[in-house]
Amino acid sequence: MIAAGRRHAAIPALEERVVRYGKEHKQATRRRIIETAGRRIKRDGIDGSGVATLMADAGLTNGAFYAHFASKGDLVATAVADQLREQRATLSAQAPDRAGVEQFVRAYLSAGHRDNPADGCPSAALLDEIGRGTDATKQAYTDGLLAVIDDIAARLAPDDPQSARVQALSVFAMMAGTLQLSRALADRQLADEILDQGLQNALALLDAEHPS
Repeated sequence: MIAAGRRHAAIPALEERVVRYGKEHKQATRRRIIETAGRRIKRDGIDGSGVATLMADAGLTNGAFYAHFASKGDLVATAVADQLREQRATLSAQAPDRAGVEQFVRAYLSAGHRDNPADGCPSAALLDEIGRGTDATKQAYTDGLLAVIDDIAARLAPDDPQSARVQALSVFAMMAGTLQLSRALADRQLADEILDQGLQNALALLDAEHPS
């Protein structure tokens, strides 16, 4: 038989494990919702992705939504920020210099990226909707994008990253627009040619001298 003192001492430890499990489970569930929502909205758009669909993708019911997010707009802003963090991590995995930027550009302006928007860039997939979105979504996008841009600039001009910021933004804008146009064209050959030319243009802009 367990002594009363030992039995009482075990109860707080059990409660702590239960609370910790509950918190960790909730965090894992929130993480799953954010990740699946990010993929869905890039594929079908923000307006084309209702709460029911976003929750079903995560294997949850509508009733669980408000335990994690205040509104759909809250989830969208969070998912956009998360997608940009993932994009930054992709860039970080490349070489820490101009060669790494070129690797990033070549992967970005590829047929594989164009044909799989759910796995790709949130800018190319969502710019028009973000522009019409909430202030919170725009701020999340601005913060996340500039973090990516600053990483690119640091590779282009390690001694003075700020001097290459506009250049990095220009390259990124060119890439996103090229990808959007290539996705929109029904003519596959022309769409491929647009990607190829866009790649050459982006690489040429990377090589252009940035103002000191």
